[in-house]
Amino acid sequence: MKKILSIVLFSALGGALTLGAYKLFVEKPQVVFEQSSLEKPTTVQANYTNAMLGAAENTDFTVAAEKTLNSVVHVKNTMLQTVKDPYAEFFYGQGNGTRQFSQVGTGSGVIISSDGYIVTNNHVINKATDISVILNNKKEYKAKIIGTDPTNDIALIKVDAKDLPYVTFGDSDHIKVGEWVLAVGNPYNLTSTVTAGIVSAKGRDLDGNGSVDSFIQTDAAVNPGNSGGALVNARGELIGINTAISSMTGSFVGYSFAVPSNIAKKVIEDLMEYGNVQKAILGVVGGELDGKIAENLDLKNTEGFYISDVSENTGAAKAGLKAKDIIIQLDDVKISTFSDLTGFLRTKRPNDKVQVTYLRNGEQNSVQVTLTKNEISKVSTLGLELKNLEKPELKKLKIENGVKVSDILNKELISYGVKKGYVIIEINDKKVFSVDDVNDMISAKSSNEVLRIVMLNLNGELERYIFR
Repeated sequence: MKKILSIVLFSALGGALTLGAYKLFVEKPQVVFEQSSLEKPTTVQANYTNAMLGAAENTDFTVAAEKTLNSVVHVKNTMLQTVKDPYAEFFYGQGNGTRQFSQVGTGSGVIISSDGYIVTNNHVINKATDISVILNNKKEYKAKIIGTDPTNDIALIKVDAKDLPYVTFGDSDHIKVGEWVLAVGNPYNLTSTVTAGIVSAKGRDLDGNGSVDSFIQTDAAVNPGNSGGALVNARGELIGINTAISSMTGSFVGYSFAVPSNIAKKVIEDLMEYGNVQKAILGVVGGELDGKIAENLDLKNTEGFYISDVSENTGAAKAGLKAKDIIIQLDDVKISTFSDLTGFLRTKRPNDKVQVTYLRNGEQNSVQVTLTKNEISKVSTLGLELKNLEKPELKKLKIENGVKVSDILNKELISYGVKKGYVIIEINDKKVFSVDDVNDMISAKSSNEVLRIVMLNLNGELERYIFR
């Protein structure tokens, strides 16, 4: 027992001597310096991750979230599908093989007025026979469709309610790449959810041809069910309607895309005032510049819209724009790509005036152009060139609506009997009033859907054609 006690005492004494020696000879005394705010700070290599976290921590998203959460709704559409079973008809007789079933689709929507107007994506409510809207507080309303725009994938619906919380529109033309944004949606009827990210790019063309797209690209997480939800800035202003994601799996993998609020706002105002979307054109034909095209054309500029032709009797022609001019700005919006040009024009109406800044022979010029209505369109899908009809022409033909076939681009159609002067009256049981209607109907068509077109021939008789 004494031997054990001696070992313990010697161990304790040895530890104490070791600790004392460390304190005395090895450890440096701790000194706290109070740095004056006037002293030059020490420069250190920045840590990217910490810098980003610091930026996020300094940005307050709570105000924007509070302004938006209760203004985003869950949209549920029910679509009745009719299916024919040829075997049932064979065994049970004609008419007994028809079956109907309901298909339910969901998405999000954004309340834009206290009296119940809601904007969402056209693909969220397309072909719906019944639409329900569920608010963030779980109240449910039936909704009716006010109007749709398949080209921009925007739809306006309305519920019968009052004093609803709503989001105010921001100016999407002036958002900046790198700016913080929130994506707010109501997927799966879980109540509104918020994700944060930055603006990754502007004027994105998803199809690669610049024909219809001018999206805002963000890295805010958006998943199926968020379509039609709100993209807002740090002030809680609506700057976009979330529409699509870039994914090989069907789930979010890093990029999402929104229709700019300026386009959505203009579409909504047109639907409310006119019942359809008013579309304006400059009257120029051409394409966007890049390094290779600029080299082939012997140009110094690698950005902008290069004019190859100017259409007669349009605003561009009357203002003096010519082939080989390069448009670099419309009003105060920089034009670098074709999507920039189309995106800007989608916020305008016929007879609006815009300031066009362009380059001619290396010199910068500016001119005011009055936008005009699109009166003629080459529809490659149909192989036809179409022209709008004026009221006197419609009256002469004894019809209320239609567009004239002014040229046949696909000569095979001639063998099927289609001739210049034919008038397209209907497409898939919907009346056609303008060449823009034709373009909208074609863009809304699914890949396996056929186009059933009714035409008025030169003898005043109706003929029916099927385009696949």
